[in-house]
Amino acid sequence: MTKPPTPVPSSVLVAAGDLRGLAAALLEKGGLGPEHARTTADVFVWAALRGIDSHGIARVPAYLDLIAKGVANARPEMTVERGTGAVAVLDADRAPGPVALTAAAEEAVTRARTSGVAAVGVRRTVHTGAIGHYVSRIAEQGLIGIAFVAGMPNMGYTGVKGAAVATSPLAIAVPARSHAPLLLDMATATIALGRIRQARANGTPLPEGAAATADGTPTTDPERAVMPLPLGGAKGSGMSLAFELLTSVLVGAPVFAAFHSEDPGGREHRQNALIIALDPAAFGDADAFTEAVDATLATLKGLPPADGAEGVHYPGERSAALGALRGAEGVPVAAKVWRELTERAATFGVSVPEVRG
Repeated sequence: MTKPPTPVPSSVLVAAGDLRGLAAALLEKGGLGPEHARTTADVFVWAALRGIDSHGIARVPAYLDLIAKGVANARPEMTVERGTGAVAVLDADRAPGPVALTAAAEEAVTRARTSGVAAVGVRRTVHTGAIGHYVSRIAEQGLIGIAFVAGMPNMGYTGVKGAAVATSPLAIAVPARSHAPLLLDMATATIALGRIRQARANGTPLPEGAAATADGTPTTDPERAVMPLPLGGAKGSGMSLAFELLTSVLVGAPVFAAFHSEDPGGREHRQNALIIALDPAAFGDADAFTEAVDATLATLKGLPPADGAEGVHYPGERSAALGALRGAEGVPVAAKVWRELTERAATFGVSVPEVRG
């Protein structure tokens, strides 16, 4: 009697530290310096721990390709320009986003400690990764972090035919005393591009009003969808345009206007960002602030949940809990992603860590 085929696991579990080491080793072999490789791996693993798989460890092969093609500069010479007091502009020299934005977040914290508030613009970086990571780093040091990003147009704009603006993200992190920090990390799109690709692979329909065809016609058919639609219609598209002004235009590196011009260079991949740090101590008693944040979050969680709700949660709460769980039990890596990583490791001669299941 023929035995039924052994089920192929959909994912494997890998210890977070091992995953970080593998990602860093691959990125270093791909051309990044040791420190930049570790920084980039930290951002990927942070996202994977919190369940942000679209920006997690699956990004390693894509970044290796960006480096190999010269889109990302493996050995950037980043410089801080126009740095006066609370304001600075960091020219990333096409450094990978995790490298550039980590440096910008550190610069913002340093300046905010002196000035109470700091704003650091980032010019000419490449794919910023999960921007929640950078504001979280700021919150871990007791400050409030705010970040905006603008990039290549890949989303509809209300009233425009075809792709017009970017799925520009916004992130805010606020430190608390006994609670996990509040972390709002959102894009201006209804759904992510990765969700469209996933629906196409699974053959499942997309939500109404979430995606569109190339000419901007809304569709639920993942085979016809090529771009997401803005969150809240005119609200989401307006936010994206505002973020372009607050980042790209502010630092002298416009993306939107160049993209829609006749200049072929306007479509070269690049992103810009603005990171802001606020020191609660500059506004009053820092301890009283975090105590009041705790009270606010506790009040929210104490409100009666709606029928059918599993509880009341604030932004970042559940992803922080998931991060703690995955940190203890291991990070699930999709079988396809793990196969890509092991193939790249074999090419570079990098050792692959054992999986937990």
